[in-house]
Amino acid sequence: MARRLADEFPGSARELCALRHESPFELLVATILSAQCTDARVNQVLPGLLARYPDPPALAAAPVDDVAELVRSTGFYRAKATNLVGMAQGLVGSFGGEVPERLEDLVTLPGVGRKTANVVRSVAFDLPGLPVDTHVGRLARRLGLTDATDPVRAEADLDRLIPPAERGAFSLRLILHGRRTCVARRPRCGQCILADLCPSAGTAGPAGQERSLPVSS
Repeated sequence: MARRLADEFPGSARELCALRHESPFELLVATILSAQCTDARVNQVLPGLLARYPDPPALAAAPVDDVAELVRSTGFYRAKATNLVGMAQGLVGSFGGEVPERLEDLVTLPGVGRKTANVVRSVAFDLPGLPVDTHVGRLARRLGLTDATDPVRAEADLDRLIPPAERGAFSLRLILHGRRTCVARRPRCGQCILADLCPSAGTAGPAGQERSLPVSS
């Protein structure tokens, strides 16, 4: 299954990531902004934000209201602005202005949960990390890779199946496959490269609700 997805969507996690960035800090900012927002919108907003606040010290000193206006079009802009400034303050105060590599350190920053931390680890640092967002969780359940609805449990299930070096790219490939073929409302099972391996093939209804199926061993 993982090999078929790799053939369909070749490349490393860095190459597959749709969020445009030049550094771990820029990716961290972009990933915080991406919550409930399209990658395309984030890519439109990020240059303006970074032009004003290009590094952790600058963003740490930024007025939250100013940041909120700059990121308004990404949605939930006040919460995101508060998290961005707090995240930058955390980087400056605890990590010398550098984005840490350890998941345990990343999740201490405001606005950074396991999903965001795993994105940064896998894409920016080429370290093991399997981000589980709603799309990854949905496809993993459809494919019988987990029955967990809790992202942390789903991540643990997937980690047992996917080698550490491949986890970030695998997560992004699931997202791409979900956007192209295994869409939420009407999955295109007839066009799916995984249909013969998928226990949910042909069973998902118009609202993307799968019938209860056992998880494959």
